[in-house]
Amino acid sequence: MGRFHLLIGCLVTLLASAAIAVQDPGPVRKAVEDYLRVQTNGLPGEVSFTFRGLDPGNQLAPCGAFDVSLAPGARAWGRTNLTVRCLAQDGWSIFVPVHIHVLADYVVTAHPLVQGQTIANADLARRHGDLSDLPAGVITDEHQAVGRTMSISIAAGHPLRADMIRLPIVVQQNQTVKVVSRGPGFQVSNEGKALNQGTDGQVIQVRLASGQVVSGIARAGGIVEVGF
Repeated sequence: MGRFHLLIGCLVTLLASAAIAVQDPGPVRKAVEDYLRVQTNGLPGEVSFTFRGLDPGNQLAPCGAFDVSLAPGARAWGRTNLTVRCLAQDGWSIFVPVHIHVLADYVVTAHPLVQGQTIANADLARRHGDLSDLPAGVITDEHQAVGRTMSISIAAGHPLRADMIRLPIVVQQNQTVKVVSRGPGFQVSNEGKALNQGTDGQVIQVRLASGQVVSGIARAGGIVEVGF
């Protein structure tokens, strides 16, 4: 009977030890928070994040060192997932869903804008909100949009995205342009006809009066720069 009681006592002790030997949620939370602070550094506005901590009743083996990373294809923005891996031998790995909030001003249209319209300051307004709830590429600075042209038509109050605007066309196809050729110690100007349109800084082709076709960089004022 004594041996039986001893065996029962050992089993109770082992079960109690197993019940106590769980991962402390505190170090895991700190590792996740430290990782997110680094990943969100430099984002515009006020950044915060929320996630559900580790269940105190988890069945994970205690661990003292962790590797935290974004899940493949995920980004440190909005709703995403992190992988927390225990660095001990035969360590465990878990996924942690997080929500990264980015409160900042963003740009909206002050009134309807049409395709091809050049954007002015008066065409834009500001709103404040969580950028993680908005489409990717939303513009947060008016200077990114003023002077550019709309690639589509949108209604008033619509968040303006980078893919909705483009640089203005400075050279039109078949336009007579001034071709400026520059090299060490010389500059020569000719006229030619643009074979395609281009925005400022874009490479286009020009046919000179001689029939020669050259490539150059489109500039405002109908100028094409050719370097040597």
